[in-house]
Amino acid sequence: MNTMVLMAGIIAGLATLGHFTMGTKLYLKPFKECDLDLIPKNVILSVFHYISFYQILSSFILIMVGINFENCQFDPTMALNFIGMNYGMFAVVQIIIALTSSVKGGLFKMFQWIFWILIATFIFLR
Repeated sequence: MNTMVLMAGIIAGLATLGHFTMGTKLYLKPFKECDLDLIPKNVILSVFHYISFYQILSSFILIMVGINFENCQFDPTMALNFIGMNYGMFAVVQIIIALTSSVKGGLFKMFQWIFWILIATFIFLR
């Protein structure tokens, strides 16, 4: 067992749960109901589902590798580094957008970067 990778997987799983609950309620539903052309709406809907799939898959991989790290049939280094870099870059992009947006207190209102940094950090501390 690798506790750091398992912790990253648990946090990623919680972030995925938040994505499907709060993300759908606070962001996706209002966006789908707004008055915007159908093509951009469907593109954003696709992006939401791409992220959904990535979060489910990466959470599953992190938890499975974290539980069975020593007995993996493959070297998980490349997969873990890829997932860690993705979440690390998600954090960087989220922080830049939050700091440069016109949203007052955007860094704390757009708080997902905290999860992304924790996931990436636990992966790279393995």
